[in-house]
Amino acid sequence: MTKEILLVEDNPSDEKLTLRAFKKANIANSITVVRDGEEALEYLFGVGRHAGRDTSVLPAVVLLDLNLPKVSGLDVLRRVRDDARTRIMPIVVLTASREEEDLVRSYSLGANAYVRKPVDFSEFIEAAKTLGLFWALINECPPNPRPGA
Repeated sequence: MTKEILLVEDNPSDEKLTLRAFKKANIANSITVVRDGEEALEYLFGVGRHAGRDTSVLPAVVLLDLNLPKVSGLDVLRRVRDDARTRIMPIVVLTASREEEDLVRSYSLGANAYVRKPVDFSEFIEAAKTLGLFWALINECPPNPRPGA
C-alpha cells in the first residue's frame, strides 16, 4: 500500500503546481487534496464530509498551508497535536507567509518542518519535489495508532 500525502491547500494554482511537481518527481503516492482547514480536520478525524473514512490509516505526511478559509492552518495544527490519534503524524507547514511569528508558532504547535513557498515557478517545483521525495519516500512514518488509542 502506498503512503498517502494529504495536501491542505486553498489556492488552485499552488495545488496544481504541487501536484505537477510530484508527478515530475515520479512520486506515485496517492495525494488527497482538501481545500480548507475545516475539511482537513473532517478528513483526519473521519467526520462530516469524510464520515466513514478509515481513520486508522493516517497520511505519511500532511502538507499544510497556514492561510486557510474556515479554520486556519495554525488551528488545524493545534487540534491535530491535541489528539492522541494524530499527535505524531508528520506535518509540514507549506506557506507563503513571511511572518516570523507564523514560523515560531508553527514549530511551537508541533510542526515537523516549515517551508516557505518560493515565488519563482521553477523553485516552487523543486521545493515540492524535494518535500515529496523526503516525506513520502525517505522518511520513516510512525505506526498508525491502534483504534481507541
